Amino acid sequence: MPNVGTPSSLIDLAVVADDAGWDGFFVWDHVNALPQMHDPWVVLGAMAARTTRVRLGTLVTPVPRRRPWKLAKEVVTLDHVSEGRAILGVGLGVPVDAEYGAFGESTSVPEHAARLDEALPLLDAFLRGDRVDHDGEHYQVHAQLDPPALQTPRPPIWAAATVGRDRPLARALRVDGIYPLSGLAAPTPAELSALVERLNPPAGFDVVGVLTDSASADDLAAAGATWALDGPRHPEEPREELLARIAAGPPR
Repeated sequence: MPNVGTPSSLIDLAVVADDAGWDGFFVWDHVNALPQMHDPWVVLGAMAARTTRVRLGTLVTPVPRRRPWKLAKEVVTLDHVSEGRAILGVGLGVPVDAEYGAFGESTSVPEHAARLDEALPLLDAFLRGDRVDHDGEHYQVHAQLDPPALQTPRPPIWAAATVGRDRPLARALRVDGIYPLSGLAAPTPAELSALVERLNPPAGFDVVGVLTDSASADDLAAAGATWALDGPRHPEEPREELLARIAAGPPR
């Protein structure tokens, strides 16, 4: 869900999703890609206080532009406010000029990938409440964060990954799930099925498929998806249409 518009309208959508039986409500994480975009973690925290069952998270947070310990603290806090419903989606972040270059940060995608790979073990440890002693290329940490997340061993981490690229796919297998992309589009059920066969993921590994006019929830499940994402939607979609679609509940 693009987290644009008023915060109160976004929170209302999450409440409707919670009441209508949706399993998750996910928001984008950008600082400069769209106008009127609000901070995801502040909005998610408010959603958590108004909902009781729906899982809440980002798809996806650009970890290379964050300090892993600060991000971990935000995820842990959301997990406590939501009583164990947080999910963290991670990725590199686009568009690089708007999200990085505009603020004087490196726009090197290889550097972003290296930062993400180095940050993931740190996030894993911080979310569990483990002590971290790490002297790496990009991060130097000697600390233990308290409290740990409410979920055990920690909130799930899903990694965005481009279909057909080895490094992102290998990265996803080091966490708990994958949000696969085919360029900036959603993979077809056939592409998703081939991806799952290639990954041969362990039990409990989540695969996020995206509902489209040519991909139903049943199609995605048959291809190996464990989640069917209704979106992402364009931020200019009329709120009344969006609200009605959410209120109708998930496809069954």
